[in-house]
Amino acid sequence: MARKIIIDTDPGQDDAVAILLALASPELELLGITCVAGNVPLSRTVINARIVCELAGRPEVKVFAGCDRPLARPLVTAEHVHGKTGLDGTDLPDPVMPLQDQHAVDFIIDSCRTQEAVTLVPIGPLTNIATALQRAPDIAAKIDEIVIMGGAYFEVGNITPAAEFNIYVDPEAAQIVFRSGIKLTVMPLDVTHSVLTTRARIDAFRALPGAVGPAVAGWTDFFERFDMAKYGSEGAPLHDPCTVAWLLQPALFSGRQINVEIETVSELTLGMTVADWWGVTDRPKNAFFVGGCDADGFYALLTERLGRL
Repeated sequence: MARKIIIDTDPGQDDAVAILLALASPELELLGITCVAGNVPLSRTVINARIVCELAGRPEVKVFAGCDRPLARPLVTAEHVHGKTGLDGTDLPDPVMPLQDQHAVDFIIDSCRTQEAVTLVPIGPLTNIATALQRAPDIAAKIDEIVIMGGAYFEVGNITPAAEFNIYVDPEAAQIVFRSGIKLTVMPLDVTHSVLTTRARIDAFRALPGAVGPAVAGWTDFFERFDMAKYGSEGAPLHDPCTVAWLLQPALFSGRQINVEIETVSELTLGMTVADWWGVTDRPKNAFFVGGCDADGFYALLTERLGRL
């Protein structure tokens, strides 16, 4: 039986690749895509999610608009990384498939109450997920797992010296999710920075038949310029697809169950995931933090699946 998932997202080139990987994988039943403000404002993320679905030939996928701002703070976006549209690098037509009328938070609540064993896959700020948990605390017991892209321990931060972008944008939401008691698996920067694009990997995307592979190659060509300049690395990390790859092939990854707390007070370290990797506190372990990935295996999976679309 296919695993039922909801992808909560703020596309973003790497978000788009994560969505494509899910759509190409029969092991997963994508109940819907819920959009949140993050990499770009909500008005753009709802467009981008539908562009990706139409690129994959899946216009029947339900896309929902969610929260347009963090719980308690002004919105911070990342056009400096993803470009003005969030999907710069490949020119694709505006979508014609409809946006659903229901609010994303209501869809998450209804799905968790009526479906068996839903897995939430948030790959943007956690505003929608936290809002759903606040409005409907009963769903916490019904969620099978939440697989998050966010945070860091050794790598520390990419938007500030101490914080990863998704957590930093809405740390109060992240705190709610990390304290929810729900099974959490986290893909931090420490693992996503180990799955870098290379010329050979991007060329493999570009050589795929159809429109999907070349589109992904264009996105990664654009996306990697920022990280290569920032880190001096060979390529760019594909952060968000790690969450979907975990659902498909968890043996590609390694990590450990640890305690993670979210900093919401300090101006200096706001949004930091305080990850007790070495077990130096007696705080309860609340998240499986992934620390390593077989990068070649990851890209082999991703390339093979994109070739199916």
